[in-house]
Amino acid sequence: MASAASPGGKRGPALSAIDQAAALTPKRRQMALVVVAGAFMMDLIDLTIVNVALPSIQRDLSADTAQMQWMVAGYAVAFAILLITGGRLGDTHGYRRLFMIGMAGFTLTSLLCGLSVSGPMLVVARLAQGATAALMLPQVMSLIQVMYPPAERIAALSVFGVLGGVAAVLGPVIGGLLIEADLFGLGWRPIFLINGPLGLIGLYAAWRLLPSGRSPHGGGVDLPGTALIAATLLALMLPLLQGREAGWPLWCLILLACAPLLALLFIRHIRMRAGAGTGLVDPVLFANRGFSIGLGMSLCFQATTAGLLFILTLTLQYGLDCTPLETALVHVPYALGASVAIGGVARRALPRMGLRLPLLGVAVMLSGMLALAALIWGQGGLVPLGIALLITGTGMGLVGGPTGPITLSDVELIHAGSASGTLKAVQQLGAASGAALIGGTYFTLAQGLTAEAARNAFLTTMPLLVLLLLMVGFLITRLPRDLRLFKK
Repeated sequence: MASAASPGGKRGPALSAIDQAAALTPKRRQMALVVVAGAFMMDLIDLTIVNVALPSIQRDLSADTAQMQWMVAGYAVAFAILLITGGRLGDTHGYRRLFMIGMAGFTLTSLLCGLSVSGPMLVVARLAQGATAALMLPQVMSLIQVMYPPAERIAALSVFGVLGGVAAVLGPVIGGLLIEADLFGLGWRPIFLINGPLGLIGLYAAWRLLPSGRSPHGGGVDLPGTALIAATLLALMLPLLQGREAGWPLWCLILLACAPLLALLFIRHIRMRAGAGTGLVDPVLFANRGFSIGLGMSLCFQATTAGLLFILTLTLQYGLDCTPLETALVHVPYALGASVAIGGVARRALPRMGLRLPLLGVAVMLSGMLALAALIWGQGGLVPLGIALLITGTGMGLVGGPTGPITLSDVELIHAGSASGTLKAVQQLGAASGAALIGGTYFTLAQGLTAEAARNAFLTTMPLLVLLLLMVGFLITRLPRDLRLFKK
């Protein structure tokens, strides 16, 4: 363990992150919160910012449809694989240190994305960007835990709830504005290059403001578990993303057949490591019915929202001939509806309404999606599309806002970190699945990406999105009704 000088000149044990955070002034703590909130926003925006740029990227880099899917899903897959390991590394080596390593890597890989000269190069850069985000983002919640006592932590975390709802849908808006501006004649590239100066500012601020030190309890890193879950996800996602473009060769079918076997090996591994407390995931969590069902809800819900935003941005540009700016502006009502529903409605209404609130959200979101389908079919204008997206975003917020608190409601405090990491990883996997399954279906139907083909593909893919959303509603009805969250 590192040591620090004592008043008598001797070296003593270094202070833990908790001790370092306790010495922060209220002003510095608020500034540190801004730093980690900025990193949180950068990650969520970069998860979706590429959506609106895909047509421009395709034309510029001659990318095929599989590469377009990888540009979206690859980020989320890499993030999901390394997320929990990134959290464990922070416990072991220090939260500020891992945060800065992750941010430096995120900044560098963002520049590589912006400088890419081919589709494969951009895909690899996006995978690396997701991997570095997985080192940076777990430290955000860990730093909140050490900087704020429990009584103040809820208020700090509620800020992230609002930011999450806004940032997740601001990606297309910011992307469209930057592409339309065509800064320095760079086209789509500034959507990534902008992270360069932002990352440098964030690194300096993190070095000056964040508390140093690591967890007093440390924690091992489960490298075999990480390797097994990576192999499982790649065996599943690689065929789903590449199989259609490659004509479903034998290797795709072999990988799909191996995925459940690798998943069983992973389950066996974490059960064997459970007693030592060093496994990637503690299997005792899955005995909690609310947590297990909540993970299923999160997976289906994230696949729905990510898949919808993915094919909507494509349909608006290919099918309705919208410019990137028009595509960006029509997403603004979605962002407003989601942020108001999460920050203003869901937080206050959830304790009173219980599970009826997310069920209401499913109904509202479903009505908005059906209105979108009708408008796409009738080639409606931007104002009606904006109204339909306002309804859809409001429903999204009424479901998405409560999902995290419901899933973690009955998790014991000793498993809080592992449960939060698992939930976040599942959410990222859901986003990747949406791009793979929904995007793959869309591209199969939209041969040539002509205007008519793009609109018809959207309408034909919509039933899959509706089915996923209805599955979310079904899982809500299977949740325990006596969750601690609803008890006064």
